[in-house]
Amino acid sequence: MEHWESLCPGGYRFVYDDGLFPPGTDTFLLSSLPRLKPGLRVCDLGCGTGLLGLLLLQRQPELSVTGVEIQTEAVRLADRAAAENGLTDRLTFRQGDLRKIKTLFPAGQFDLVVCNPPYYPAGSGCVSENAALRTARAETDCTLEDVCRAASHLLRWGGSFCLVHKPERLCDLLCTLRASGMEPKRLREVCKTAGAAPSLVLAEGRRGGRPGLTAEAPLILQSPGGAPTPEVNAIYFRQQEETP
Repeated sequence: MEHWESLCPGGYRFVYDDGLFPPGTDTFLLSSLPRLKPGLRVCDLGCGTGLLGLLLLQRQPELSVTGVEIQTEAVRLADRAAAENGLTDRLTFRQGDLRKIKTLFPAGQFDLVVCNPPYYPAGSGCVSENAALRTARAETDCTLEDVCRAASHLLRWGGSFCLVHKPERLCDLLCTLRASGMEPKRLREVCKTAGAAPSLVLAEGRRGGRPGLTAEAPLILQSPGGAPTPEVNAIYFRQQEETP
């Protein structure tokens, strides 16, 4: 079943389907990491139904975003979302396998690449019987190495690659970024509460960047009372009531 929701009152509408991987917190959190400015050419690898692209355009309307997705049904829904929001001139999608990225795009075409990749190596943990969920969660159709190689091909020299991953894969992530020609430049842990162990990591690599990694202050999801922090509310475009 299809579901349509708005990012915020009067904002862009996104779509998802129960048979595909549902929208998650990690996609919203990832959208807060890139440093956006007008005119950037952005590629979203494994874009699903296009939520991340819509989030970026909600923050900075003057972007050009291209999504790449292997699942035909997800691309169909993403195209509908672009049309629904009047964004077909700025938000486009291409069905294809990122492992064959050189057949889809020439090298160095983008300023920014983003990706919410599969987190778990193939064969580890429980494997979903749903092919779409399995593709999104586990490295059955692409590995971390595949994702980083694709991003490196797409980026111009000096361009940035932003992604979200699990902290237990951090060593793999940083090593793979560097091996793919992208120097790790920024790292931000995501923690449920202050002092809690991280549940996710947000990372940025730069194509041809010089060594030097900045570890930023953690992104805290909840205040001591359990309410979302002001930063999380901003990421979700929630309006805050002014206190008297």
